[in-house]
Amino acid sequence: MRVITGTARGKRLKTLEGQDVRPTSEKVKEAMFSIIQFDLPEARVLDLFAGSGQLGIEALSRGAKSCIFVDKSRNSVNMVRENVESCGFSDRSRILNIGAVDFLRSCPEIDIALLDPPYSNGLIEEALPLLESRMASGGTVICEHEAGLKLPERVGRLVKKREYGYGKTVAMTTYTVEEN
Repeated sequence: MRVITGTARGKRLKTLEGQDVRPTSEKVKEAMFSIIQFDLPEARVLDLFAGSGQLGIEALSRGAKSCIFVDKSRNSVNMVRENVESCGFSDRSRILNIGAVDFLRSCPEIDIALLDPPYSNGLIEEALPLLESRMASGGTVICEHEAGLKLPERVGRLVKKREYGYGKTVAMTTYTVEEN
């Protein structure tokens, strides 16, 4: 796994091993970042369910102002910290060892949220209503999830923009925050 482009281009990132770990493929990551490429400069990004931190690190490499990395696994948080430090992004990162729901109850305003939770746990459906009130007007939420999961058309100010499929197992749904 590596950073695709930007200031940390080509930098190899470490990831945890095991059945619960499912890093985003380069194909899906490239598609994800092509959607938000023009919104990234100076954006406040949230990498929820951070895992290794690869999505937030990619955002920082491409010019995001800051990124908050959230994961409830201490091992994941340690991996994120190591990857962030190796890419030189510590000064623009906040790394938190907390569950997504607890964090979303009091998180600051976010411009771009990247969600890649463990599949088939209902975590996206639980997070979206809480995240909606924390998103800046015109913001974007990107959810990577298992193929076949149908997310709601609307969650408060979040309006489904598009769904994408990547083979038989991976899908992505994007939401845009309606302007007030």
